[in-house]
Amino acid sequence: MKLDDIKKLHKKKGRNEFGCFLVEGEHLILELEKAARNVPAFRQAKVYVSDSYGDVHTQLEQVRITDKQMQKIADTQTPQGIIAVVPFHSAEPLHAPAAEKGATAKEKTIYLYEVQDPGNLGTILRTLAWFGGFRCVLSPNSVDPYNPKVVRASMGAIFHLPIELDVSIAELQTRFDRFACLDIEGAPIASEGFNKQQCFVFGNEARGVPHEELARLDVTAYSIHGGGVLESLNLATAVNICAYELNR
Repeated sequence: MKLDDIKKLHKKKGRNEFGCFLVEGEHLILELEKAARNVPAFRQAKVYVSDSYGDVHTQLEQVRITDKQMQKIADTQTPQGIIAVVPFHSAEPLHAPAAEKGATAKEKTIYLYEVQDPGNLGTILRTLAWFGGFRCVLSPNSVDPYNPKVVRASMGAIFHLPIELDVSIAELQTRFDRFACLDIEGAPIASEGFNKQQCFVFGNEARGVPHEELARLDVTAYSIHGGGVLESLNLATAVNICAYELNR
């Protein structure tokens, strides 16, 4: 890939055109290399290293470029000197098996409806990967998980977590039987039934999930009970608390 083409990966249009995204910094590239042991697509990643960076020990293909060229392709104002171009890798769709009707699925699905904030999404991915046993499913019109801000905030979780894109609520309806959402009037998430749900639905930071969309699902409302005066939690915080409860 030409350096001018790599620069196009800063934008979603360019990422979709080339089917690749950028990863910047040694920590993220180390996480990429770990994931490449199990994900063949990641083995096709190419690492670009600036002349001043020093030695890099990686099994991935490596290309040396000048500091000026690194400045040109980096997303950050002060590049760390090491960048990888990584092919997309989407998870296979998960359907709750018939044998799990009435039982608890081994992998919990977190569904995010039109999440917009890159930092929120990156933080959520990081938490889900930390606990393990989760997948993240994004609705249409959600922030691009390959956005550099999401990738950085995920701290490498994006390589270790199954992620599905552009899944509508109508499609969810065909996959699962039992859904959970958060509502201030719902039962506590510590309730026994919370852990038995198959898919956990969280809404847009400002608007939540439209009532008409939730009405499509057999959804049970739960609540994170607090003692303060605020009416809501940050989306990432709410997901993180629920993930902890599901893992507890």
